[in-house]
Amino acid sequence: MTIDLNEITALMQLASPALPIGGYSYSQGLEAAIDSGLVKDAASAERWIQEVFLGVFARSEAPLWLLSYQAWADGDQKAAQDLNDYFLASRETQELRAETEQMGWSLLQIAQSLGWGGESVEQLASMKPLSLLIAHTYASFHLNIQAQNGLAAYAFSWIENQVAASLKAIPLGQVAGQQALTKIRLLVPQMVSEAKERAKSDLSMIDNFSPMLAILSSRHETQYSRLFRS
Repeated sequence: MTIDLNEITALMQLASPALPIGGYSYSQGLEAAIDSGLVKDAASAERWIQEVFLGVFARSEAPLWLLSYQAWADGDQKAAQDLNDYFLASRETQELRAETEQMGWSLLQIAQSLGWGGESVEQLASMKPLSLLIAHTYASFHLNIQAQNGLAAYAFSWIENQVAASLKAIPLGQVAGQQALTKIRLLVPQMVSEAKERAKSDLSMIDNFSPMLAILSSRHETQYSRLFRS
């Protein structure tokens, strides 16, 4: 089997914590869960991240990622714009929306600076505000990354950021963090499979129902002491 090294290195670049889009500064409500006592050690952190990954990410963000990638592959900018608007509207708190807008804008700057997609990058730049999800699918498509591999890289970045947040905020040791990262990354194939099934239908199969996560994210906006911006 031939391995495309260009695709692999492009995946590594997109998934790298060194990619300057600011993911390290967000916890997506995890810090509020720690402050509330719902997450307090390695076991509860792993359980929290896994439940959000399979119960929220796999049901909403992941299938939207696949639909957005397909929109770029089809050259359908209107569909990409509609999905961008839908994803932004699905962000349930001010912090969650600000997070995806800031990171999307940052990835746009990289795409423009490095010439990803040539002149078509102007299509991406025309979307204001721009979500990270749409910017990431644009980058994946124009770097010739296969859809399921791009989604896996996007998911790994999400998992890694969540684990890193738990290391800092609980705090956990590095070994415990790597143990959690290993267990949760092994769920990526299951997540991709569910995302593919949900992306086959219309948006009626997209489900981000997670009231506790939304409540905690809202509480984080006024939390007294914070390390993270969400």
